Amino acid sequence: MKKFFQYINNEVLIKAANLNTANISIKIITGILISKFIALFIGPEGMALIGNIRNFLSTIQSISIAGLYDGLVKLIAKHRNNISELTKTLSTVYYFGFFSSLLLAFLCYYNAEYVNSLIFFNNNYTYVVETMAMVLPFYALNMYVFAIMNGFSKYRILLVINITGQILGLLVTLILIKQENIDGALIAVVITPALNLLITIVGIAFRKNLMSLIRISKISLNVLRNLSPNMIMALVSTIALPIVYIIIRNYLKSEIGIKEAGYWTAVTRISDYYLMFINSLMALYILPRFTEIKSRIEFRKEVFSFYKTVLPVFAGILGVIYLSRSLLVSLLFTEEFRPVEDLMGYQILGDFMRVMSMVIAYKFLAKKMFAHFIIIEIFLFVIMYVSSVYLIDAFGLVGAVMGHCLSYLMHFGIVLLIFGSSLFGVLDDEGLDDF
Repeated sequence: MKKFFQYINNEVLIKAANLNTANISIKIITGILISKFIALFIGPEGMALIGNIRNFLSTIQSISIAGLYDGLVKLIAKHRNNISELTKTLSTVYYFGFFSSLLLAFLCYYNAEYVNSLIFFNNNYTYVVETMAMVLPFYALNMYVFAIMNGFSKYRILLVINITGQILGLLVTLILIKQENIDGALIAVVITPALNLLITIVGIAFRKNLMSLIRISKISLNVLRNLSPNMIMALVSTIALPIVYIIIRNYLKSEIGIKEAGYWTAVTRISDYYLMFINSLMALYILPRFTEIKSRIEFRKEVFSFYKTVLPVFAGILGVIYLSRSLLVSLLFTEEFRPVEDLMGYQILGDFMRVMSMVIAYKFLAKKMFAHFIIIEIFLFVIMYVSSVYLIDAFGLVGAVMGHCLSYLMHFGIVLLIFGSSLFGVLDDEGLDDF
């Protein structure tokens, strides 16, 4: 694990830690404040509705940028000094993204009533869906500009834009919640991501000459072919989970009640807060490190080193969170949300299993094992849905978090089976058999 700390000191802290740490910290702080306002002014029912629109928006946003963000960042970084390839990359992604987001916006707008029936139960918030559709292209444009700046390593600009955008989004959300309650909260969810474009426009100034490189005549299908595996993997991972969450939340509402759906949404929000840091750490270190690894013995060392050093710290943090769950509910929500305390045990255990599994599963991404990744991800989400529904029927509300825990336990078991020989098998004499 010595390389881990060397990498953190030499690469992560210098190049990206400021961006990620500051951005995640701001996200958590703003998230806590927004959660408190939702609890105070709207309650569990509103929490459930907001949870559904957030998950749906996350899905639509991922589709609107076609899972191209990470792939675009890598290609720009690779071709930043090659004008010909850079022109093809920017032109292809820009026009593909523009037309895909525009098409998706039209589909959402003209099917707003149907979408409303899927995510808002018996409430009529069609205008919220229509508003989301109208601002969707602006979100997509904002993400493409972010990818360009990220590819050119403009971390400081990104840091400023992220922090400013988070603060602006917080102010808009709190004002709308206070003035319009649930209507204001729902509108805030769909417009704040697009509002960031107003701030990002300032960042475009650093590369005005890039606009001249975007030409419809330079569109290249080879660029899309190169990006297609990343696109598919990104879409599967970013679309499936929010959809499963919507289905589970709707099932809770129909079988138990909308308040209970709100309690489950609240515990998943807490989970999102502490998972942000560990997910960022793994994306910054584990994925690049696994890409470099050439042998099974190196893979084994990295995985077990992570388990020995980082995982105990994470387990300790989770333990503190569980023991202080009563205080956390008071801090983040209101007394009406006390049932959330009973859900945190299984949720935390499931998140711990999730991290243990993800560390190994990053090999799918690092070694471009696309078919394995997609099959395992789909299996995870099917199991999560089936187990949650079954356990909700058997145990009530707590069954939702039991399903979460069981799903990631099974996911961890399958990942161990796939990579069992790399982790526990007999190595050759030098330990350099193929990774």
